[in-house]
Amino acid sequence: MNWITKFIKPKIKSLLKKRSAGDNKTALWTTCECKNLIYKDELFNNLSVCPNCGSHHKLTCEERFKTFFDNKEYTILETPLPKDDPLKFSDTKKYTDRLKQARELTKQSDAISIAHGKLKNIDITVGAQNFSFIGGSLGAASGEAFIHGIQYAINNKTPFVFFSCSGGARMMESAISLMQMSRCVLAVSELKKHNLPYIVVMTNPTAGGVTASFAGLGDVIIAEPKATICFAGKRVVQDTMKEELPEEFQTAEFVRDHGGIDLVVERKYLRSTTSTLLSILLKKKEGRAISETSDVTTFDETLPKTSKAV
Repeated sequence: MNWITKFIKPKIKSLLKKRSAGDNKTALWTTCECKNLIYKDELFNNLSVCPNCGSHHKLTCEERFKTFFDNKEYTILETPLPKDDPLKFSDTKKYTDRLKQARELTKQSDAISIAHGKLKNIDITVGAQNFSFIGGSLGAASGEAFIHGIQYAINNKTPFVFFSCSGGARMMESAISLMQMSRCVLAVSELKKHNLPYIVVMTNPTAGGVTASFAGLGDVIIAEPKATICFAGKRVVQDTMKEELPEEFQTAEFVRDHGGIDLVVERKYLRSTTSTLLSILLKKKEGRAISETSDVTTFDETLPKTSKAV
């Protein structure tokens, strides 16, 4: 073992590790699951997609809004905030302490944020989940935020786009958390009664009660590449079925190929893809409105029966 291997190499590794630490906001470098060091500015300019392996890194709600809205211009909506910790839950630490820590880390009141702005000059309401807030879990405050976003979309007659990123329902709130699944589903139903488009973009990961409720109800469901999409995790399914599962099981591509979602779209194409879909869906909505207020027969209506030729 020479002096380069023994002394120089370990010191370089130690220096790079310190400078790329995730909690160091001044670090110039970060790491990817492909184990490559990436210059932070290069990653940011590439919409937080690894230029080496194409891995789509998680985004905060504000980062998501900045990459999605026209000219990075949007307004964050203030959403209702229910009472914290109604069950007085505690495990290795108090739930109130976990909430305090998550709020300090993310600068959000809960996992879901709602914003309003324009996408290719289309007025839209957008919701997003931040995985850094207790795994993006669905609790009472997140449920209220989602419902408020839907109500805002209905009141302002805008489409609603939602970026899911969650491990599922929040265990610290027990049945209160599970209740949000049905409440959010009812909210989506109200949105559809008003013929307003609802598009879901599933990001990595989308799992548990979020997948089983409002995230699975989009008029069109899109996913980012390689995102994990599931209800129960792969290991749980494999142990239950007692057989080997494909390596790509529960990836966005696997779920799409088996009919669970509609599209897998890279982050750089999400704006153009979503705006195109919304243009189509909004034109269909206009066609329905015309047919309801006139005697003109459209393709959406059932044609009158004609008598058989003699």
